[in-house]
Amino acid sequence: MDLGLGGRGYLLTGASRGLGFAIARALVDDGARVLVSARDAGAVAEAAAQLGGPPAAHGVAADLADPGAADRLVEAALQQLGRVDGLLVSVGGPAPGSVLGTDEQDWRHGVESLLLGPLRLVKALVPHLGEGAAIGFVLSTSVRQPLPDLAVSNGLRPGIAMTAKSLADELGPRGIRVVGLLPGATATDRTLAIDSRSPDPDAARRATEATIPLRRYGRPEEFGKVAAFVLSPAASYVTGTLVTVDGGRLRSP
Repeated sequence: MDLGLGGRGYLLTGASRGLGFAIARALVDDGARVLVSARDAGAVAEAAAQLGGPPAAHGVAADLADPGAADRLVEAALQQLGRVDGLLVSVGGPAPGSVLGTDEQDWRHGVESLLLGPLRLVKALVPHLGEGAAIGFVLSTSVRQPLPDLAVSNGLRPGIAMTAKSLADELGPRGIRVVGLLPGATATDRTLAIDSRSPDPDAARRATEATIPLRRYGRPEEFGKVAAFVLSPAASYVTGTLVTVDGGRLRSP
């Protein structure tokens, strides 16, 4: 199926590795052009090179927690891509920990990076988006059920999901779609790092896999292909919803 991505331009944050990079890979492979961003300049440059470099892929280092990052990213996207047809917001997971054991500063940083930073970026980019554009938020299955030892994510992700839903209502009349993506246990560096906190990482992974109907962690490219479809014109009637990619682990519909 032709997703209609040829020649379209997308701005992606948190895209130097993991799920964000997998989405960028899927977009580029189907003909789109991307501007990838993350905090580490070296990692961004490497990611852009792995995606083929210009004109298919460009990179800009930015930290969404920085209030000035949004305007810089939008300016760079317009300059490098010429047109922007969509935005994919992926933010590195907040510090792990329990509700009572998480320092207040970690909660504040979570608000800045997961909520306020993405909102600043959306507000800066929306005036440049036309009909048919799409905005995707990479969230977590913690939107629907809490995950152990991830209190900040459990506290903030559901609110961001409802913010995305409200944004879909606001932008729908302009023909701009907004979708949330809920990855489950996927074999990224972040997931493996969380497993490594266990006394027996292999046992921790096996225990998690036993709760997944498909009995394995997801592969980043599997998530990337779903996200690319959601951002593409082929998904033109999909908005205001949450798309779960978790191997069936969630118990809710």
